[in-house]
Amino acid sequence: MADCPKILVTGLGAICAAGMDPESVWHRVRSGQSAISPIRQWNASVWPVSVAGEITEFNARALVEDRKLHKLLRRTEFLGLYVADRAFAHAGFAAYRDSLDAAARNAFNDRTGVYVGTGGASFQDQYVFFPLLTAAAGDLGVFGRELAATVNPMWLLRTLPNNVLGHIGIRHGLKGPNACVMNHSTSGTLAVAEAAEALRAGEAERAVAVGHDAPIEPQTLLYYHRLGLLAADAVRPFDARRSGSLLGEGAAALVLETEAAATGREAKILGEFLGSGCASEAQGLLSIRRDGEGLAYAIAVALENAGIRAADVGMIVAHGNGTRQSDASEATAIRRVFGPTPPPVTAFKWAFGHLLAASGILEAVLALVALRHGTVPGVATLRELDPGFANLPVSAEPQTPRSDVGLILSRGFGGTNAALLFRASPSDAG
Repeated sequence: MADCPKILVTGLGAICAAGMDPESVWHRVRSGQSAISPIRQWNASVWPVSVAGEITEFNARALVEDRKLHKLLRRTEFLGLYVADRAFAHAGFAAYRDSLDAAARNAFNDRTGVYVGTGGASFQDQYVFFPLLTAAAGDLGVFGRELAATVNPMWLLRTLPNNVLGHIGIRHGLKGPNACVMNHSTSGTLAVAEAAEALRAGEAERAVAVGHDAPIEPQTLLYYHRLGLLAADAVRPFDARRSGSLLGEGAAALVLETEAAATGREAKILGEFLGSGCASEAQGLLSIRRDGEGLAYAIAVALENAGIRAADVGMIVAHGNGTRQSDASEATAIRRVFGPTPPPVTAFKWAFGHLLAASGILEAVLALVALRHGTVPGVATLRELDPGFANLPVSAEPQTPRSDVGLILSRGFGGTNAALLFRASPSDAG
């Protein structure tokens, strides 16, 4: 937008089954390697779906060293704090802030915001009550009397949905504007949008946007399966044989700064946030419009917000969750906006699963990395493009982006749709 300050990207962080940093995940995606594997957190061999994008070498101590926090955090929150730390380090915040005098350091902290997208509560949060429920045999009086002696009072603090938001501020001394977004799979995407708008409005000079989720748990897996949303073995976006998605876990973060703040400290510029859009289809929790109207509108709003044309977009990162109806309506939405010749389209969930609240923001990070490398990675699981998507430029092979602008699409339950637009800076390698 012409009358708003430029919002620049100066730091990235990512973790998922495919790697512990953006470049590692990128190289795995670029080489066509899927990180989908058998679930190890529990014996899922008899479960209707037994594979997911699980971080197999999960080590909470390696992610967050502070021992005190290990009594307060869940798996998903270790991931969120880790990527925030990595993004701050990537942006060079600590060294710059340490170079300032006391007054300037305080001003830096006061003008730094934190925006986090999360999946919120999980079924596993309630598992601690199961033994007592069994022992009480339906007697709520017994349950009530024994509750305090059975369930750790720290349970409440472990289940707060804004834990990552709060602990980022505490760990890094940040006192600026903040928000916790809980809107299913668009949560991380909307955290980026909220952070950027805060900077445009002058509420802060810099902000970190984080999305995190760890939905690989027995009940979530079972319920998604019963809804008919999960595949048996692989995510195949836009393929004629696609049969559903697979869950994944992970987190991602972006550091955003106004142009004045970034150039003032001579920060390395990775890209520019251009705009965002979101829309609801207003039909139901699981229904998806076949005509793609909701997603098409979100894209149109993002283009208007960015002040660019559809023809300026160089690549599209589709939501591409591999379910038949979502992929079909997404393809329709892309054609509605871009006409018969859209820019190259790709998707990433085939490589590490659907991270729900963290999916859109991780895919935004990967889109920036891909554009900086000048490559639109292929969808490795694509074997036969659905005949209904004949003019959709999605391929198993890498493609060349039309420009340095990337569009990232995100969708969630309740008919929610969101879109982000970024322009990538040239890579150091040229």
